[in-house]
Amino acid sequence: MDPNFFSDTSYFYHLTNLDLIDISLFIVHPIWPCGHFFLKKVLKKFSNMGNRSTTQKSTSIPFQMLKVLPTSFERAQCVLYKHELLICGGFGEGNCYSYDILKNEYKFICEYPSHAKLFGHCVVKLLDNNNNKDSNEITLLSFGGYTFSEKYTLMMNKNYNQWIPFTDNHNHPITIGRYEDNYEGARAVIGGSNNHLLFITYLFNDISVFNLNTFQFINHDVLPTNDHTGYHCFVSKSKTNKKNYEMLLFCKKTGLSIEYDEDNNTFQFYQLLVCDDIASLNQYSCVCVNGVILFFGGYCYKDDKQIVSKSVYKYLIQENKWITFENTLPSPLYNCVAILNEDNTNIYIIGGKCDKNTELPTHMKTKLRVWDVSQLSKNDIKFVIQYWIRILKIKLGWVNDFDKIIIKYSAMS
Repeated sequence: MDPNFFSDTSYFYHLTNLDLIDISLFIVHPIWPCGHFFLKKVLKKFSNMGNRSTTQKSTSIPFQMLKVLPTSFERAQCVLYKHELLICGGFGEGNCYSYDILKNEYKFICEYPSHAKLFGHCVVKLLDNNNNKDSNEITLLSFGGYTFSEKYTLMMNKNYNQWIPFTDNHNHPITIGRYEDNYEGARAVIGGSNNHLLFITYLFNDISVFNLNTFQFINHDVLPTNDHTGYHCFVSKSKTNKKNYEMLLFCKKTGLSIEYDEDNNTFQFYQLLVCDDIASLNQYSCVCVNGVILFFGGYCYKDDKQIVSKSVYKYLIQENKWITFENTLPSPLYNCVAILNEDNTNIYIIGGKCDKNTELPTHMKTKLRVWDVSQLSKNDIKFVIQYWIRILKIKLGWVNDFDKIIIKYSAMS
């Protein structure tokens, strides 16, 4: 059990404001035949407390500041490799660094070629169908933000860290994107039955599918939105190796569930709810994990005024529901990047711009369980129950309803 468990502001706040009826359900759950069901119900309420409007302010911030970045990064791209975060350039910044999570240290690994002027590029990790986590090789694909498309191969133990031109099987250079396509702020995911399809969403409201095996585009379509899709949220909903692939897209007032049928090479689009608080924003960072999407910060320009958010939002995919948290980022932030560690316990937020339009070298992390209590372990839950019992001075004893339950059970036996 983390000794700082109850120093997390969101936990302490929620624990001290739950109803007594919720506490009673927790108390009886080890004996009650349906106790596990009640526990789930209470935890669900616990996680949805952010919907309540409250003036109670946090006395601490659930973010830990880490060692500052080697340079300021805005619109950076970042990919996870084991216990390292690979920071692959940013706006006007071609240097790439590795951040060792365990050591809290940075290491310069390579730089983009001098002719690659980055201003909103996209980097994705090509997936290994063998799912070999022990492999010392990782291949990244960088495109957009200029007329530049290259493949990055990282041999962690062989000092083979460099960007090389992306080529086909005959060593012919491949450029991702047509002449008329604008990939500034593009977002992409990889999917398909063999993890061979690159789905790209980009300005102004387009989506394309690029086959990484044949090195050709196989579909171009238009998203049903009037919002310009750049610097937006685009994540995979499906597990990999699926022929019917599902993705989610959020940008300003637009929320879309996107389904791709690989056999028929067709898209289906479905509208999703977007809460008013986030409807004006884009250029936020986001992570998708365990059926939720978390959004951090964001930017909009309204009434001739720049607005930068420091809010944190959660979208519940299955419920199609939004939560705005009482806790916020330490300061307003946009054009940062958020990424999870390997075991999905921590979220790292890298760089970005503040409300004064200054690029930042900041790097911070926050525990996923602060924002999604479904990540609580069994020990955490046990500790919560013990804490409630202690602070409420509840005396455990026999509940009269147990007599009725036993009588009914005996009658059926």
